[in-house]
Amino acid sequence: MKDGLMLIGELAAFFGVSRKALRLYEKKGIIKPAKTDDRNGYRYYAPEQVRQLNALLELKALGFSLDEIKGIVDGEASKGLLLRALERKRQAWQAAADAARHKEECLEDIMKNLEASGEAEGMERMTQEERAWLLAKLVCVEEVRVQRSLGEALWL
Repeated sequence: MKDGLMLIGELAAFFGVSRKALRLYEKKGIIKPAKTDDRNGYRYYAPEQVRQLNALLELKALGFSLDEIKGIVDGEASKGLLLRALERKRQAWQAAADAARHKEECLEDIMKNLEASGEAEGMERMTQEERAWLLAKLVCVEEVRVQRSLGEALWL
């Protein structure tokens, strides 16, 4: 640290990001170094930029693009616009969580089917076709959908 400023490498290490990422943020105009040494090109960052980078990384982790973050940092978004953007991100994360819960439930169903199946004993000795039919029974809860899919595949 020099004169209360952090070198780009120090800042990158502190936040666990690459120097390349910090240069990209600079290029995008989101976080510019407080000082750049004309002789060697070293970039120095002030304490308030540490807070800026922290906010940038939090917004990025929440799914905001760098262009969206730039608009927020530059003050282009009013309180209302920012609230709407945050709500859209919240809804997107809720949809992702719902999808993950559905996949978890599907996995639990498959595990129950596998545990209850007497046919699954000796899977390693089955032919590839026998295993495929067994897996179709275990994995697909809707037998009708499997039969329809297989029927369509056979007619292709």
